[in-house]
Amino acid sequence: MTTNASPLFQSYSLGGLELPNRIVMPPMTRSRASQPGDVPNELMAEYYAQRAGAGLIVSEGTWISPLGKGYAWTPGIHTPAQVAGWRKVTQAVHAAGGRIFAQLWHVGRLSHISLLDGQSPVSSSAMQAEGVNVFVAESDGTPGFVQASKPRALKVEEIQVIVDEYRQAARNAMAAGFDGVELHAANGYLVNQFIDSNANDRTDQYGGSLENRLRFLAEVAQALVEGTGDKSRVGIRLAPLTTLNGCSDADPETTYLAAARLLGEIGVGYIHIAEADWDDAPHMPLEFKRRLREVFPGALIYAGKYTTERAAAALNEGWADLIAFGRPFVANPDLPERLRLGAPLNTHQRETLFGGGAHGLTDYPRLTA
Repeated sequence: MTTNASPLFQSYSLGGLELPNRIVMPPMTRSRASQPGDVPNELMAEYYAQRAGAGLIVSEGTWISPLGKGYAWTPGIHTPAQVAGWRKVTQAVHAAGGRIFAQLWHVGRLSHISLLDGQSPVSSSAMQAEGVNVFVAESDGTPGFVQASKPRALKVEEIQVIVDEYRQAARNAMAAGFDGVELHAANGYLVNQFIDSNANDRTDQYGGSLENRLRFLAEVAQALVEGTGDKSRVGIRLAPLTTLNGCSDADPETTYLAAARLLGEIGVGYIHIAEADWDDAPHMPLEFKRRLREVFPGALIYAGKYTTERAAAALNEGWADLIAFGRPFVANPDLPERLRLGAPLNTHQRETLFGGGAHGLTDYPRLTA
């Protein structure tokens, strides 16, 4: 049974970028960058090109500077070699007819000194993410997980350096051929560590009041607008109700409605909402989604265990413009076609998600004719 009538398969214009459908491949860490140097490679180019049927691909998180790295074998976007590696990816995606944004990433406190040449991670505050593990490589190359190291609080002048690094990362992304950039401001990473009240105990202009806690988000968003030269090609990923990696807010609806209003004033092209999708996760009320639509004039992307039916309902009800399907894209390079036909989905192999080679990355079967 085909579902061509579903709004999922209607085209959409995102800042002048024409998307053939409303299906987004969201960012997913896969830890396959070449060593040394954490350089994107031909295998990654093949992986993304296989999935070019998505209306939009958002790359895995790519760290903007050495202190922004938090997981082994993840790609960066600050060295010439990394930019050249990403150019291979974007060329492959474009040759396959796709569109791809770079997700720009600074993990903040979610790192370990072994990944940072012995330096401490940095954050809004000197608050450790207790019980949160990060992915590292042992001295013999064996992958493993360790408790995130305790961070130090950033000085104001250091914050401005990081804003500049985001601006340069956006320039690098455009030089690498990306169609735009997405800021990772969700899931407990650095920008989220400034936004959420329970992760920010600063008493200067970046802490305390809601306006102060949103200041870093606003400065980075503006830097990305300047770096890309086109505000419609900038997206922001937020996770209002998730408590991943130790970040939470005392009044998330107030905080994130204010964030969305602020981002609308800056004029970014979209907000990408990551809904909590684990068992017993907090539910995101429909009224909250409708209020986000009221305060933000750009496109709204939602991710979080959506089925074809739930996605169609969200689009028809008008509070979403695009729907992201995460895990299904891991094992189904032709996911949009499978969704269109109502075909069975491959199941991903959990043990191959992080690290390794082609197995579990590019060898999942497509539908046969």
